[in-house]
Amino acid sequence: MGNRYSKLRKSYLAPLFAALFALNACTTGQAAAAGCSDTSVALRGEWGQARFSVEVADDAAERAQGLMFRKSMPMGVGMLFVYDRPQAMNFWMRNTLIPLDLLFIDSRGVVQHIHENAVPLDETVISGGENLLSVLEINGGLARRMGIKTGSELRHPAFSAHNPAWPC
Repeated sequence: MGNRYSKLRKSYLAPLFAALFALNACTTGQAAAAGCSDTSVALRGEWGQARFSVEVADDAAERAQGLMFRKSMPMGVGMLFVYDRPQAMNFWMRNTLIPLDLLFIDSRGVVQHIHENAVPLDETVISGGENLLSVLEINGGLARRMGIKTGSELRHPAFSAHNPAWPC
């Protein structure tokens, strides 16, 4: 009788293990694919890691509109401004109704400057520095709460052609 159950157990376990292996391969593949997506960014540093769902503003009209007139933005969401080439970047908060942290990022995906809690509707120029390729806007105060600092690395396909510090 033990022999019969042993064979029965093996006949059920083999397909179960095969299914679990296939499921693990799929989820591992999804996790790897999720590592670099047009709709999200990953950040890492001594403070840990974080992921944000992002809207990408990569043309003049989208960058000009930005997050203007929005009354709120969920935690874990942001806007990634991407430019064609590294350059000096200056932002302001005209018609922006929510406080934001602006992370100024170089072409390798490294955070060079953080402007915390930009004041809604303020038209004072916020200078991010030179040789920047992008800016990530997240909810005001979130960078400090999470411990995000200059030198943190951002992962997104926008940096792929620029020898990224954290490649896709």
